[in-house]
Amino acid sequence: MRPPPHVAASTSPALHAGSSRRRPHHRGRTMMSVSCCHLAALVSILAAGAATALLTLSLPSSPGASTTRRTDFAGALSVANETPPLPHLSAPPAPATPPPAPPSPPADRPRKREPSFWRMAPEEALRYAKKEIRDAEPVLDDPDLYAPLFKNVSQFKRSYELMERILKVYIYQDGRRPIFHTPPLSGIYASEGWFMKLLKESRRHVVADAGKAHLFYLPYSSQQLRLTLYEAGSHNLRPLAAYLRNFVRGLASKYPFWNRTRGADHFLVACHDWGPYTTTAHRDLRKNAIKALCNADSSEGIFTPGKDVSLPETTIRTPRRPLRYVGGLPVSRRSILAFFAGNVHGRVRPVLLRHWGNGQDDDMRVYSLLPSRVSRRMNYIQHMKNSRFCLCPMGYEVNSPRIVEALYYECVPVIIADNFVLPFSEVLDWSAFSVVIAEKDIPDLKKILKGISLRRYVAMHDSVKRLQRHFLWHARPIKFKIT
Repeated sequence: MRPPPHVAASTSPALHAGSSRRRPHHRGRTMMSVSCCHLAALVSILAAGAATALLTLSLPSSPGASTTRRTDFAGALSVANETPPLPHLSAPPAPATPPPAPPSPPADRPRKREPSFWRMAPEEALRYAKKEIRDAEPVLDDPDLYAPLFKNVSQFKRSYELMERILKVYIYQDGRRPIFHTPPLSGIYASEGWFMKLLKESRRHVVADAGKAHLFYLPYSSQQLRLTLYEAGSHNLRPLAAYLRNFVRGLASKYPFWNRTRGADHFLVACHDWGPYTTTAHRDLRKNAIKALCNADSSEGIFTPGKDVSLPETTIRTPRRPLRYVGGLPVSRRSILAFFAGNVHGRVRPVLLRHWGNGQDDDMRVYSLLPSRVSRRMNYIQHMKNSRFCLCPMGYEVNSPRIVEALYYECVPVIIADNFVLPFSEVLDWSAFSVVIAEKDIPDLKKILKGISLRRYVAMHDSVKRLQRHFLWHARPIKFKIT
């Protein structure tokens, strides 16, 4: 959903450029004395770490894994780095001599002693976390973590462990409903709702004493803000941004926490297309606060890579059974090369339809909306489960729920959206399980996909299946065992 032109013009020169293309669209779907170390550690925890918090808040346990929480996880790393015993080099014994006993295993290395985090000030704990993540010991072989999915699996694992032990979040109770505290749990903007739901239910990470918190959560819903305040047809998003600005001003006048860092240790989660634009009326909210956004566009001057977090846009059809349709078919049964069906809007989809739509190529099943004559034989989800590649072109904005749908249905996503910062890209290596196509290369789309060897495709498909569990929302938080 594009913001109206005059809203874009009121924010920044980066937004003003090209603002004439923007329009709203309704679819179904305090002090600057804070230390550099503190800010860097916050970025580490949120970008290469609290992106981990977002990524792993509701991960499933591995099959047969115990759900009990370990209080000491350093031992797993030290065991993984044990040197194997040297081979037996002595001369063979005489035949009458009993065979030698097998060499005894080496004694376990002493486990690394963790400090008492509850005694640490938040800034001290974050400095410790930053150093530990940077100096993470190599993960040699972990059955619960598939290394090719990650840019640095060792740092991911250590970040997760420290998140479990250290990370504390204070949730403001201020804000009137439904804009605050009541986000949607269904539809294409459900990620902001499920994040809030699972975080509020967390006894491990949420604290009542704000003095112990590392991060402060602004629990608003960008979707509810739109539904409550936007006047249909007005093409005016200023009331939405002003409402959020006034909320932050109220927190700054009531509590001391915002003013200490001018919002640098505060964060919000917004999945509606307009989420970034609701932050533009408050300078510190836009520049300093950490924004977890589905609409992570690096070209507009709002989303800041390295500070902000790109969140996956996830369609939840049945909140009571969020994983109802998850699963797919093996490679041998995927007879369609590439598939897309959806509304034709924005700058990319018309080009995609012009080159590949309307049945021009049987390998490329590209539709504006799935025709009834086609859907009677194979519906939308069945098409994704029968396709090798699922096309995920941007609409009015760069994000698309089709990316997560593709992962759910074990179809390799093909992402067509220049300037899109991919979800959890600080942590995940998207080249292992997706194809990113420049918008200018749409005419060569089939050639590019055909050029991917079967061996390479099978590896990508396997990676999609392994990655899938990292993108699941569960009705209740489930412990993910990686230690």
